[in-house]
Amino acid sequence: MAENLSLFSDEPLFIVGRPVVTIFHNAQNLFSIIKLKIQETNTDYKEKEIIVAGYFPAVSEEALYRYTGQLKQHPKYGLQFQAATFEKEIPATETGVVQYLSSDLFPGIGHRTAETIVQQLGADAIKTIIENPDVLDDVPRLTEDKKQTLRSVLEQNLGLDRIMIQLNEWGFGAQIAVKIYQMYEGETLQVLQKNPYRLIEDIEGIGFQRADELGARLQITGNHPDRIKASILHLLNTASLSEGHVFLDAREILPASKAMLESSQSCTIEYDDISQAIIELGENGKVCGEETRVYLPSLYYSEIGIASKITELAQKNEEHSSFPSSEIRKVIGEAEERFGVTYADTQVKAIETAINSAVMILTGGPGTGKTTVVRGIVDVYAELHGLSLNPKDYAEKEEAFPIVLAAPTGRAAKRLSESTELPAMTIHRLLGFTGQEKEEDVEREVMGRLIIVDEMSMVDTWLAHQLLRALNDDCQVIFVGDQDQLPPVGPGQVLKDLLASKAIPTVELTDVYRQSEGSSIIQLAHEMKRGTVPQDLMVKTSDRSFIRATQDQIADVVGQVVKSAINKGFSIHDVQVLAPMYRGNAGIDAMNKMLQELLNPKKSQKTKEIAFGDTIYRIGDKVLQLVNQPNNNVFNGDMGEVISIVKAKETIEKTDLMVVSFDGIEVTYQKSDLNQVTLAYCCSIHKSQGSEFPMVIMPIVRGYSKMLRKNLLYTGITRAKNFLILCGEPDTFVYGFQKTDDMKRHTSLVERLSLEETTEIKSLEEKNDTKSDPTEIKAIQSVEDKVPVTLTLDNYSGIHPMIGMAGISPYDFMNNEN
Repeated sequence: MAENLSLFSDEPLFIVGRPVVTIFHNAQNLFSIIKLKIQETNTDYKEKEIIVAGYFPAVSEEALYRYTGQLKQHPKYGLQFQAATFEKEIPATETGVVQYLSSDLFPGIGHRTAETIVQQLGADAIKTIIENPDVLDDVPRLTEDKKQTLRSVLEQNLGLDRIMIQLNEWGFGAQIAVKIYQMYEGETLQVLQKNPYRLIEDIEGIGFQRADELGARLQITGNHPDRIKASILHLLNTASLSEGHVFLDAREILPASKAMLESSQSCTIEYDDISQAIIELGENGKVCGEETRVYLPSLYYSEIGIASKITELAQKNEEHSSFPSSEIRKVIGEAEERFGVTYADTQVKAIETAINSAVMILTGGPGTGKTTVVRGIVDVYAELHGLSLNPKDYAEKEEAFPIVLAAPTGRAAKRLSESTELPAMTIHRLLGFTGQEKEEDVEREVMGRLIIVDEMSMVDTWLAHQLLRALNDDCQVIFVGDQDQLPPVGPGQVLKDLLASKAIPTVELTDVYRQSEGSSIIQLAHEMKRGTVPQDLMVKTSDRSFIRATQDQIADVVGQVVKSAINKGFSIHDVQVLAPMYRGNAGIDAMNKMLQELLNPKKSQKTKEIAFGDTIYRIGDKVLQLVNQPNNNVFNGDMGEVISIVKAKETIEKTDLMVVSFDGIEVTYQKSDLNQVTLAYCCSIHKSQGSEFPMVIMPIVRGYSKMLRKNLLYTGITRAKNFLILCGEPDTFVYGFQKTDDMKRHTSLVERLSLEETTEIKSLEEKNDTKSDPTEIKAIQSVEDKVPVTLTLDNYSGIHPMIGMAGISPYDFMNNEN
């Protein structure tokens, strides 16, 4: 064993040894736990064997491995070596190489053949073969079968190791290195050496800065075209994912790209180079352009697809076979008797419009009776068309149920189902998504005669397109939503744009019914919609109160309110704390830890726990699902309760398991899958959208100021069904209320819907020499008669960016994006 080094040595800590046994290995993400027999180390560890944990390939008990990392004390399993990098030790002497090549790893390669290889290629034979397998052609009397054995075994045993080691040297940690390898496999190094900026497009979590660091290592610097293109794609991706934009204008892209490129490396970038890069990205199908707007292809064709389908449905409104008003009102009267309700004039108008429209929007704030109207629409539609509303009648005939109810989240779908007493599902499940789709085209036809989509304000551009293109030709569609709520997490603002376009019939419900029942929560929401600051904000009512507290006091105040609610008989699922941000002493993460210790503390040493990162889960914890799992019928935004924790020693998988019940649906998570859930005593207002809770507690403090705005506060307070407790600083509430959403989203759906007709483009191709005049970009749009179009951007400080790829094609290019 090597002599122990000083703790202050700059040399990384390492352990060299042979595996004794593999305790756990996840083939998907390569997380492994092995027991290693130590041969050499520079740590102060004295034992002969140690547990090594980290992300590395399956090991062979015959091979020698070197791991670098650090010693860490596991609270249950003792001292372990957490591996950051690894490599398989390759024999360094001719004798060692001969022994290695003639081992059982290489069937058919005997001692004499191994000696011949070493005589020809030297002590570096293994490294030489890995770098250039063709050198085996120079070895005398080596058959093709033996060459293939050597190549495949070395690649299998050392190829991945070599790739992972190189990725480590390039600065990628083990987990992200595994993602990169899984994307490019054996061609990883060749792909990245050719264009490291592909990482931005292909690997989630890698942005421009990270890829540019690798580019600099590989001498791809300055105004290299790949570097400039990467900055443009990064800007478009960031704009869509972080800011909700469907496109960016060239006037935004050019200075932003220039600033990014010049700040990352010391260089000067010309606007013409960026313009040319945009054009080349367009030629390669990586971006699409219209006038000076630049889009990612999936969003471009999605927006066009939405406009095309809405226009088609709107045209059918004029042709739609209608029922006489007298007949509809007769059936509405019968529905009123069955349900014991009396519809207001606007509600009757909404039902009648829905029956006689191929597409319509039903909108309105909380308490205006949207749910009542939806139930009425379904009942009246079924009665007029002679349809049964009993799903069993269709199941027996193996026919599709004619009424399709859908919503963006599981909780919203559940509310819709409860209010209508009919089946409802998430849009993802309706479309058959597995949760793995990104920009792939998904072919699925939605079979139904009446389609109702609730919480439409949450539906982004890509999902709206996928839904609309899946609808059958004869269906009627009703969108339901409140545009004053938060826009979608994803890009676009489809409901808001549909309303602004006035392209389809819309009925807005304005009369408030729950207010007549004494709901001051609804009153507060509608005052906010009208843009007035409530005069009675601080007045305590039967269902609403505002408790003053500073940011330093807020955690204690929230904790006391929650504890008081639980003591009064509310369950943890009835009470929901909502906050706008994760960090800080009043953030979601800190609130969750505080509330967990308050409501579900560790009661004894025997309390079962499972740790994932900084989060500890216990049986009884309230958790939130973060990703869609259609196969388990569990979706992003669903809330559940931990009902079981099974420790690794009790499982076949040799890993900790956690079982969560989502309203009776039990889902089992391996420890490595726990990034799919989080504690949910407190959750973000965005994540709560589409849900409703008996009691909502909303802290509002100055630390939230950057996030606070009117639509966020409005969305939060309208999640409260019976009780709303605001805690914090009234001035901060007023500040947020007066701050409208200044993050205007770039969309062009309203403009597309206002076009009188749709033009289909069959191809896009660059025609003219752009270098002839740097102030003009000449392009051709191939529309049938191939009319050439020249674009010149005047009045832009002498900078003339680009693009002449205008046109509309709903579906032609969806399969050709990549």
